Amino acid sequence: MSSQVSGDSTESVHVEVVAEGRLSLDRAVDWVECPRSGAIATFSGVVRDNSDGRQVDHLDYEAYVPMAVKVMRSIGERIVKERGVSKIFMAHRVGRLQVKEPAVVIAVSAPHRAEAIGASRLAIDELKLQVPIFKKEVFVDGSHWKSNRP
Repeated sequence: MSSQVSGDSTESVHVEVVAEGRLSLDRAVDWVECPRSGAIATFSGVVRDNSDGRQVDHLDYEAYVPMAVKVMRSIGERIVKERGVSKIFMAHRVGRLQVKEPAVVIAVSAPHRAEAIGASRLAIDELKLQVPIFKKEVFVDGSHWKSNRP
C-alpha cells in the first residue's frame, strides 16, 4: 500500500486509514458488491460547519494507525460473523479536513436490507467508541477543542 493509505483486507472485510485524498463512497460500494447480497447500506460522516453553535473552520484527525487498522478489522470481522453480512468496508481519514469533506465512509452488503442497515449503524457506533482516532475541532475564531474520545 502507498504511504498515504494504511489498511488491511480479507475476502469479506476491508479497512483503511487514509492520510490524503477524498474518501469515496462509490469505491466502498464497489468493494462490497457481491452476487449473494440483495442490499447495500452506506454511511458517510461529513465535516459540518458548526459544533455546539460555534462556526467550524476545519477538523484535524490524528490516529495511532497500526492500532486503528487492527481495531477496525476486528470490528468488521465481528460484524460479518455475528450479523450475517456478506462484506464490510470501513475507511477513515486522518489529517486536516475541511467542511463538507467525508471523514468516515462505511458500506455493508448483506442478503437483506435489515441486516445491512443494522450492521452499518453498528459499524459506525463501534468505530467511534473503540478506534483510536482523535479529532480536534478548529473554530473560525482560531480557538479549538480536542475530543478525548475517538
